[in-house]
Amino acid sequence: MARRIDVTGADGVRLAAWEFGDPPKTGGDPAQHAAGNPGVLLLHGLMGRASHWASTARWLSGRYRAVALDQRGHGRSDKPAQASFTRDAYVDDTEAALDQLGLGATILIGHAMGALTAWQLAAKRPDLVRGVIICDMRASALGTASQREWAQWFKAWPVPFATLADVRKWFGEDDPWVERPNPARGEFYAEVMAESPDGWRPVFDPDQMLRSRETWVYNAHWEELAQVRCPTLVVRGLDGELGRAEAQEMVRVLPRGQYAEVTDAGHLVHYDQPDAWRAAIEPFLDTLRDG
Repeated sequence: MARRIDVTGADGVRLAAWEFGDPPKTGGDPAQHAAGNPGVLLLHGLMGRASHWASTARWLSGRYRAVALDQRGHGRSDKPAQASFTRDAYVDDTEAALDQLGLGATILIGHAMGALTAWQLAAKRPDLVRGVIICDMRASALGTASQREWAQWFKAWPVPFATLADVRKWFGEDDPWVERPNPARGEFYAEVMAESPDGWRPVFDPDQMLRSRETWVYNAHWEELAQVRCPTLVVRGLDGELGRAEAQEMVRVLPRGQYAEVTDAGHLVHYDQPDAWRAAIEPFLDTLRDG
């Protein structure tokens, strides 16, 4: 059973944080928690939600206090119509969550947009971040064409979906962006749908997602990456959006960068191949515990 923790983000936006497993036992000594069992904050990507991290959070909870955050506009967090969806807003939310959750010097694990938030916070507040794991997020600018393609893609969604089975089929098979059947992708999107009187619709506002995305797609983020001083692992799926050459350049730019690759995985590395994902990141996490 997931445990919800309410957090107040920037500008008073209410955020939902989630624990999917029991925190590790520390014998009641807060210092032991800080030194031997660092906190982990998991940040989903655009359109995602904290529950996409449930599998990862459960095995992490054996050794860490692992918390996943529904970011503003996502999951069970607030979606104010006039809220800010800038990079600063997402980073400030994460900073506020770390403080209110009492995680101490934390390991940030982010997928896609969540990974960008993680490394931007690590660059801004190195005192708060013990390590970073970047999952399939590019540092280069994606440009105007990319944003236009996303706007057209949202318009192509056949909403409302009559059933969750229709959601799974469209995103796993029928979506023009799917090169070959991908049941995990269908399940991923089924998790971000909610039933309404006329069928199943996304729990997020697509316009808010585009507003969030436009605050990073036109700019490159190499400079902030170079400012991340803590150990950082760059993970890519072999068939993901982050190419090998760019991933290796990110590792080179990072002062303490490392690289890992997951075969038979696309963009949704942690969700698509959870066992291989764990095998890729666990050795890195072990070095942070031992360091």
